[in-house]
Amino acid sequence: MRTREEYLNSVHRWGKIWGFSMTAVLLVFPFAVCLIFGAVPNWRGLGFGLLATAPMYWAVGIIETFTYIPMLGAGGSYLSFVTGNISNLKLPVALNALEQNNVKANSEEGEIISTIAIAVSSIVTTLIIILGVILIVPLMPVLQSEALAPAFAQILPALFGGLGVVFISRNWKIAIAPVILMLVLFILVPALNSGTVGIMVPVGVLFTLGVTRLLYKKTSFLD
Repeated sequence: MRTREEYLNSVHRWGKIWGFSMTAVLLVFPFAVCLIFGAVPNWRGLGFGLLATAPMYWAVGIIETFTYIPMLGAGGSYLSFVTGNISNLKLPVALNALEQNNVKANSEEGEIISTIAIAVSSIVTTLIIILGVILIVPLMPVLQSEALAPAFAQILPALFGGLGVVFISRNWKIAIAPVILMLVLFILVPALNSGTVGIMVPVGVLFTLGVTRLLYKKTSFLD
């Protein structure tokens, strides 16, 4: 039987292997395209493009690392960052699994449950994508029908709404400030949309932690 330290060492070892392997695969593709088609990018334009966009992604990546890992655990974090779609799928799946089993993310049980939940989610997502690729053509008339359009537009709100009810009901006083902040931001700043979720989730988490810290000093407010 493995000890907790041996298990975590194994998780970190394989997590690093898969993380660096995925990075290599992502970097190999554009170079392969250049070699196969003999297409060389405009290095000056590429440099200016990266200069304008890369710092934002670096900042988001650093913030997400410190935000997600405490909630997902070591194994779940490696799986999530390799397979992607963390905020829309992996994080809700992990939090729901932890909630259903009434365990904390930083516990031994939470580490295992979170990893299993995210692994199963990744497998199911892959299978659904495979089915989607196979069935996309015959199902296209159904998927593009006007009757289903409103349902597809509400998938994410339904997902986060269901999770929100569970977590907000546990201590609704803490949820007031972040909910108001997000509503005000998304109403007053139309540019914020699903593409900015990578930035807004960490911002919301940090804001909530700050507000919770202030409320914690007023213990009677949280009682």
